[in-house]
Amino acid sequence: MKINTIYSGEIYEKMMNASARKRNDLYRYEMMKPFEYKWACINVPIKSAQKGGYDVVMASEMMGFFSPEKVDSLQKEAVGWLKKESLWSASEAAIKKSLDCFVKAGIELPVQEYFFTLLLANPDNPYTQMSEGYCGDGGIPGYILGSLVPSETTVARMPAALAHECNHNVRFQFQKWRPDITLAEMMVSEGLAENFAAALYGEKAVGPWVTKTDASVLEEVIKPKIVEAFDVTGFEGITPWLYGDEIAEIQHFFLVGMPYCAGYACGYHMIRHYLKKTGVPIVEATLKPAAEIMAECSEFWGH
Repeated sequence: MKINTIYSGEIYEKMMNASARKRNDLYRYEMMKPFEYKWACINVPIKSAQKGGYDVVMASEMMGFFSPEKVDSLQKEAVGWLKKESLWSASEAAIKKSLDCFVKAGIELPVQEYFFTLLLANPDNPYTQMSEGYCGDGGIPGYILGSLVPSETTVARMPAALAHECNHNVRFQFQKWRPDITLAEMMVSEGLAENFAAALYGEKAVGPWVTKTDASVLEEVIKPKIVEAFDVTGFEGITPWLYGDEIAEIQHFFLVGMPYCAGYACGYHMIRHYLKKTGVPIVEATLKPAAEIMAECSEFWGH
């Protein structure tokens, strides 16, 4: 198995010392070119055919990554974090540890080569603020991104976030992504990923997408409503339930009365219930169809 790490600190430093006009191309062709297939899967070109058109730079900014054009001398401290060997060694170790869990269980992973990097997150972006300055992206097998507003806290939390993304990466090698994926399936995937991270790094490492929801909100606000939306499909349909009204509003989707990352929190606790009830190890559960898991969770929903 091969993990190709793109060390972003050096690239950001080049961007910092380049003219604003050249920064976008450094980002496109040095940082993101190895991830071209990942972006193509969601119809994002590395460079738009039209000047100022939709491409990897615009998509990255919309996702909460720091704008390449703004990587100037004011970002020297943040870029300095991304040049620390300790951050990269801990991140690479987290990816290797995560993938090795499946290999050691005798699971042959179809994907044998992985591309990984860490990106600066935009501290002013509401997605970044809601996720407390760090998150990840690992839904396309073979490609893993972490993003952070560098600090002692976010750096310490990155290994667990990467474990979460590795779990997605493995699951979607066996349970193929479909355009008509349902909310219930997404909740299962997110619940598996965060339980996997907790299994490797402890409950203290569980992310704000779960911990911001307390037990009373889960039981009284989320579960009674979200159970009626299990079969919802489409990004605009799933988003308000999975991510909550605040994020849905930013994206101009309809609101459903859900708090931040309601579907994530619900998925996490549902999978905890499933693992405890069945005794199935998290590694084995990761590969199971969502319907099989949901069939064991009727008590969680009070059925």
